[in-house]
Amino acid sequence: MRGDRIPAKVLAARIIPRVDIGLRERLKLDKSLQSLGLITCDSDDVGYTALDEATKKANVSVCYAQSMYAGAANANTALAGEFLGILAGSAPDDVESGMAAAMHMIEHEASFYSANDDDSVVYYAHCISRTGTYLSAQCGIPAGSPLAYLIAPPLESVYALDKALKAAQVRIVDFYGPPSPTNFGGGLLTGTQSDCRAACEAFARAVADVASRPIALRQG
Repeated sequence: MRGDRIPAKVLAARIIPRVDIGLRERLKLDKSLQSLGLITCDSDDVGYTALDEATKKANVSVCYAQSMYAGAANANTALAGEFLGILAGSAPDDVESGMAAAMHMIEHEASFYSANDDDSVVYYAHCISRTGTYLSAQCGIPAGSPLAYLIAPPLESVYALDKALKAAQVRIVDFYGPPSPTNFGGGLLTGTQSDCRAACEAFARAVADVASRPIALRQG
C-alpha cells in the first residue's frame, strides 16, 4: 500500500581484525587503520546512509562503498545484494561498534517507501539531521549538516527533485543522474533540518503523483 515501509536487510557481515598489508595498500588505507568491517545489504542508498551513521557512532571511516549493478532484485548471488560497504578502524572493537550502528540503521531506521498501492513504485526520502564524515565529504559540506537524501526511479527522481528544491530553502550538493548502477536517480540536498524535512515530504508527494498519474503533461 502507498506509504508502506519497504525494509532493507543486512545480507552478510564480517570483521577482519588485522587486514593483510597488500589489501590495505590496495584500499589506500593509512597504516593506523588495521581492522575492517564488511557489509552487504539489499538497498544501496540505505547502505550509504548506514555507513555515514557508523562514522558518527564509532571511531571508523568509510574506505569502500559501491553499488551493485541492476539492483538487489537482479543480484547474481544470494548475498551480493545491492551494496558493499567497508569500514576501517584502528582496532576491531571500533569496527564492531561501527558495524553495529550501520546494521541497526539498515534494518530499523532508514528505508524506502511505497508510492502506490501495489508497491511497484518506491522512493527514498530520508532526512539526516546531521551528517557524519562520509556523506559530508561526498557533498563538500561541514560534518553535522542536515541532509535530504532523495532517490526514486528515473523520471520520478528528476520530477520530484525539482519539486523538493522548490518546496524549501535547500540547495543541491550532489546529483545522481539516472540511470545509476541500480537504475534509479536522485540527489542530496542541504539546508536547515526543517527545510530538509519539507524537501523530503515534497519529494515523496511528487513521486506518488507520478505513480498515480503516469502520463500527465499538465498539472492535475
